[in-house]
Parts: sequence; C-alpha cells; structure tokens
Amino acid sequence: MEIIAVDTPTLGDRSYLVHDGEVAFAVDPQRDIDRMLALLEDRGVRLTHVFETHIHNDYVTGGFALARLTGAAYHVNADDPVTFEREPISDGDVVEVGPALRVRALATPGHTFTHLAYALTSPGEVPAVFTGGSLLFGSTGRPDLLGPAHTGELVHAQYTSARRLAAELPDETRVYPTHGFGSFCSSTPTSGEASTIGREKRINPALTEDQESYVRTLLAGLDVYPAYYAHMGPVNIAGPDAADLTPPQRADAAELRSRIDAGEWVVDLRHRTAFAAGHVAGTLNFGIDGGFATYLGWLLPWGSPVTLLGETSEQVADAQRELARIGIDRLEAAATGDVRKWAGDDELRSFPTGCFADLAQVRHHRPVVVLDVRRQQEWDEGHLEGAVHIPLHELLERMDDVPDGEVWVHCKSGYRAAIAASLLDAAGRRVVSVNDDYDANAAA
Repeated sequence: MEIIAVDTPTLGDRSYLVHDGEVAFAVDPQRDIDRMLALLEDRGVRLTHVFETHIHNDYVTGGFALARLTGAAYHVNADDPVTFEREPISDGDVVEVGPALRVRALATPGHTFTHLAYALTSPGEVPAVFTGGSLLFGSTGRPDLLGPAHTGELVHAQYTSARRLAAELPDETRVYPTHGFGSFCSSTPTSGEASTIGREKRINPALTEDQESYVRTLLAGLDVYPAYYAHMGPVNIAGPDAADLTPPQRADAAELRSRIDAGEWVVDLRHRTAFAAGHVAGTLNFGIDGGFATYLGWLLPWGSPVTLLGETSEQVADAQRELARIGIDRLEAAATGDVRKWAGDDELRSFPTGCFADLAQVRHHRPVVVLDVRRQQEWDEGHLEGAVHIPLHELLERMDDVPDGEVWVHCKSGYRAAIAASLLDAAGRRVVSVNDDYDANAAA
C-alpha cells in the first residue's frame, strides 16, 4: 500500500491518493485533477473511488470531475444537499476498495455539520485515518465558516469528534488531514509534517484540555478568513467541472491600457521589488511567489475580469492554475516578457522600498504615515507606535481612512505590504513599501 500526499502549499491543503498496486482511491482532490491523473498513470493503477471529507469552503473540489472522468464511485455524505448523483455515504459505512484496502466512514462534525473522516485498514499495514478538517496536526479545523449562528454548536462538536477519533483508533494510526499547512481552515497554527493518533493525544488541545478550556481558547484565537470562501460551498454543492487551463488570449500595450482605464484588474505577477522598480500605471502587484490566489481572491470583487502580466508564460500558467482552484475562471487576457512592452509609449511608474531601519531614520527627520496592513490579531499582539491600522482585506473600502502624506506601508514579511503599496500607488498616493521582516527588525 502507498499513500501519496498531493500538496497545494499556496492554499495550505493536501489531497491524497492511496493504492495497492492495482486499484486506488482519492481523498479531497483539488480542482486541477491532472496531478491525480498523472499519478495514476505513473503508478499504473485504476481509480475506483473518490472520497470527500466535507463540502469544502476554501477551494473548488476536483472530486466530481475526477470521478466522472475515471468512472470512479464518488462518495459524499448522504446528508449533503448536493445537486448531482453520488454514492451517499454515512457514519459506519464500509467501502472495500479492492481486496486490500478497507475504508470506514466516521462522522466527525465540527468543521461542518456533515464532516466525515475515513479510517483505512489494510492487511499487514499500519492503519491510517484521513481527517479532512477535523483532527489536524496539533490543532483542529475552525468551526466558524458556516456563520456565527452555528459556531457555538460546531466548536463543541469538533471537540467531541476529535475525542471520538482518539478513542476508536489505535495510537499508531497515521493521521492525514486535508487542512493545516497554512490554510485559513485551521483554527490555530498546526505543528509538524506528520502525526499519529498517539502523538495527537500528547499535543492536541482537543485531546489534552477539558472541553471548556478548549472551546474558550479556540474561539479567542479565531481570525478573519478570505472573502472568497463564501462562494466555495455553493460551487461544490453544484458539482464543479475540472479546471480549464487553456492559456488566455494575449494582450498588447493598447489593450492593457484600455482594460486598466475601464477599471479592470490587471495583475502583475512579478516579485515585489521588480514591481516597485518599474510597472505599468494602474496595475496591481500580487506576486506569484507568495499567497497569490488567497489574497487576490480575498480582495477581488467576485466575478470581476482579470488580466495577468508575467515574466514568462509559465508564470502566467501557474497563476491561472492557482486561480482555478478557487473558482476564478474568467481570465480576460495575459501578457508576458519585458515590462516596457506592456507600457507601450507610457512611462513606467515606480515607488521606493525600504526596511524598518530606514523607516526609523525617516521618522527622525520628517512626519510620515505608517500604515500597518496586518490582520487584527497580529496588530493586537504588538504594533508600531503611531501607526495607522487598516488590514489589507479592508483597504479597498477604506482608502479614505489613509491619512494624507507620504505612506510607509508594512506587514509581517513584505508581501502584503507590496499589494497594499500597489493599490495606493494606483490610487495616486505617494508610497514606500517596507520589504522587511517585522518580527526580526521592527524593534529598529
């Protein structure tokens, strides 16, 4: 038996492919199913089953499309109100995936009401459990994604579900969660790259604390999550198609300018230092090197047209794949190559970058606006004296709250600051992007 993790680090998720050398099943596949298909071909195995732990809130599933393409049975909780045909599965149901792989469904509500975990046994193998958004590495999935009216009930259910897994599964059982590798679906930061039920009994608050302490700590630690999450559940209930990764049409400088002037989002994928040094006026910087899809999906008005600018066609293709995973399919156009070609006869814009030591020096000589675009929880843990706080996801709606004058914008690492700086620059503000590590250097 082989269990293969298919990582999507930009969203903080993992899918899984499990096979015995002949037949295979998949758990929580992402929308770009070509990765799963390539693994099936490489291993020379046939996919017979696809399992969903829950209706996902942070990405568009590839389960429906993968099952339809391969002829595999598609297992979704019988209580989920989906609009497509599937193999309904419920607590206690057992699926024999060939003679060597036995999968048992376990009701584990908490992340959602209908969440399931899947316990796997195979003769002569260490057991495993695919926990989705229930039991994570040193944490649990967040219980607030279905709205505040349900959070109280779900957080208590999450505690009970974690305890059920710990009680019913042997300590040596390997734990394979879908979330928790930087995903906003995790209630608190996770720890480690692998785990077992026995390890979780020692380190996981849901298994080491009493219920009241667990609930209080978890609820106090919940922070905001990306706005695009609101659109994922309805898409997944409808049975989404596979990602269409056909390259977008190419745009010349005149078309780019026309789109910018029309108020469309023209997104520059280059690194933040390259963007600051020279960019087309009105373009926005969401570097492909960071949390590109998360933050673009968070800020972009849903359904708005997007055009991508990249140094290479591969960069654009990577960005297109990232966006398809969260249901952003409408790419109007793309351009690659030298930034000067994108600008045509227009002059490039630029703005300075600096570090926290530079900011300290400047504040000794003249007044500047210090804009902190980190999230509320980060701000509460500590911030620069005199700074103005507007979280990045609120900036578009609160541009008028940014005081007049020269704006030095910072975050934790420089990535979000660069996004904010590009938004301010496009609005005609005089801006400096702080490209520096806050934790290491803010004391300056």
